[in-house]
Parts: sequence; C-alpha cells; structure tokens
Amino acid sequence: MGEQLENIIDFTLTYNQYKRQLFNYTIKMVNDRLTCEDIIQNVFLKLFENLNRIRNNDSIQCWLFSTVRNEIYSYYRKKKVRIDQYGSEDTDEVEIESQHHIENEYDNKEMKEIIINELNKMAIEQREVFLLKEYGGLSYKEIADVMKIDEELVKSRLFKTRQKLIRKLSKLFFENP
Repeated sequence: MGEQLENIIDFTLTYNQYKRQLFNYTIKMVNDRLTCEDIIQNVFLKLFENLNRIRNNDSIQCWLFSTVRNEIYSYYRKKKVRIDQYGSEDTDEVEIESQHHIENEYDNKEMKEIIINELNKMAIEQREVFLLKEYGGLSYKEIADVMKIDEELVKSRLFKTRQKLIRKLSKLFFENP
C-alpha cells in the first residue's frame, strides 16, 4: 500500500508541475482544445502506467515531451492532416510571455496574431523547436533529446526562427508607423 500511495503522490506532483507546459505546447501544435486535452490525458495515463520505470525528474520531463510529441504526430497521421497545415483557432487559449511589457492590450493581441501567423508559415522543424523552447520551457539539450537531433541544430533552428519573427515584427511595427 505504501508504494502505491507514493506512486500516486509522485504522479500528482508531476502532473501539477508539467500540465501547463504540455498544454501550451500541445494547443499550439493541434489548435483544438478538445484534441489537446485528449492528448494530454493520454500522455498522463501512459505516465501513470510507466511511472515506476521513470524516476529521474529530468528523464520525466524528456519522456513527457517526447510522448506528447508522438501523440501529436499520431493524431495527425490518424486524421490524415498534413502536420504543417493547421489553422489558428483556439490560439487565444495560449499566453505568449513577453520579455518586454506591452502597455496596450490591443497591441499585445495584434502581436500574438502576427507571431502565430508567422509560426504557421514556417517549416514544422523551426516551429516545433520554438514552441518547445518558448511554450514548453525546455532547455536546448532537452529539446534535442525530445526531437532526437543535435543540440547545435536546435540552437540554429531557434536562432533562425527568432530572426524571422524579429524581421517580420520590425517590418510591421517600425516601417509602418
């Protein structure tokens, strides 16, 4: 009974620690709240079933994001939807954390829409790295582990994605007064 209780406590703590990060990443990838919730539920169910095999917190985070990524790809395979052609509905559910305080709420919403539109135009590899970093809060190494790519490639893709976003935002906000 003691080990089972310990597993439930570990699961609850893990769930509370990662649910928001996983939700933010997943909603950006599928753009449908119900689908997102189903995917997250499946991932946490798999975690509960495998919790005794994963004890290291670092490996739990990597395992969660790898599993959520696999579930997203499975969802698109089942739906026969091209992974790089999803819409932008339900995107208001996700908060974009900004390093700079934006005084006007309208400008913030406009910037969100621009960022979302620009991300949707990018290759899935660039978009996914950006979302894992900015919405998932993963480190370069963790992203590399989740995507099974080199850490330098993660840095390169993230740099290129940020540069594209900066160019677009600069063009819109500074060239069009």
